Amino acid sequence: MDTVLQSRSKTVTIGIDKPFCIIGERINPTGRKAFALELRAGNLDQVIEDADSQIAMGADMLDVNAGIPLVDEAELLAQMIHLIQEHNDFPLCIDSSVIEALEAGLDAYEGKALVNSVTGEDDRLEAILPIVAKHGAAVIGLANDETGIPETAEQRFVIAKKIISVAGDYGIPPEDVLIDPLAMPVGADPSVVRITLQLIAMIRDELGVNMCLGASNVSFGLPERHTLNASFLAMASAHGLTSAIMNALSEECVRSVRASDLMLGRDEWGANWIAAHRARQAAVPS
Repeated sequence: MDTVLQSRSKTVTIGIDKPFCIIGERINPTGRKAFALELRAGNLDQVIEDADSQIAMGADMLDVNAGIPLVDEAELLAQMIHLIQEHNDFPLCIDSSVIEALEAGLDAYEGKALVNSVTGEDDRLEAILPIVAKHGAAVIGLANDETGIPETAEQRFVIAKKIISVAGDYGIPPEDVLIDPLAMPVGADPSVVRITLQLIAMIRDELGVNMCLGASNVSFGLPERHTLNASFLAMASAHGLTSAIMNALSEECVRSVRASDLMLGRDEWGANWIAAHRARQAAVPS
C-alpha cells in the first residue's frame, strides 16, 4: 500500500517496499527561543535556511510548524508555506493542532500534503478529517484518544483501526492514513520501545497501512541522543515503519535509515547508498 504525496512537481511515495521517507523536523519553533522570536518579528530567513540544510542532508519532505503563543498561527503558517514553496519544491507535512491553522496551511499549499495530525477522539476526528478530505491530503493518525496514551500495543491498535475506519467514512482511503504508533522516551520507561515496535509489526501485518512517528522523542532526556535515535530508527524500519519526522541534520540518523533501506531490500543494488557515498566524497576538498 503506497501513500503518494506531492508538491507542484515533485512526488514522494511512502511504502513498505520503498526507501524510508525522512521528514525533516527542524522547521518548528518549539524549544527554539531565538527562532520563535524571529518568527514573531516577521523574520522568516531561518525558515529557508532550515529547509535548505535539511534537504542537503537527505530529507525527502519537510515538516512545517508555526506554533508560537500570541501569534496568528494560521497566518504565519501560510506565510511559511508560501515562502518554502517559492524556494524549493519538496512536499510538506503541515503540522498544527489548531484547526484554523491546518486549513490555512492546506489552502496555501500547492500539491498533496501530509497533515500532522489527528488523534482518536471523536471531536478531533470530526473536526480535522473533513478538512483533510476537502483538500485531498493525507493524514497522520496518532494512536491515542481521550483516555490518553494507551500502555499496551493492543489498545493502541484498536485506536488505529478506529481512525482508519472513520477516515474512510469521510472518503479518505487507507493509503492516505499514516498511523503514528507513538515513540515515547525510553529514559522514563524501558518498556516503551518494545511496545512501539510490537505495534508497528501489528499494523504492518494486520492493517498494511503506512506509519510515521516523531523519532526524536525516544531519546528525550538522555545523552548521545543521535546514537539512540539512529538505533531506534533502524529497529523500527525493520519492524515495518515507513517514515518518520526526525532530525534530518543528524548524519548518524540519516545514514542509519539509508543503511536499513539497503539491508531490507528497499535500495536495489545499493544504488542510493553508493550515490550518497560518492556525493560525500565529492564534497570533501582535495
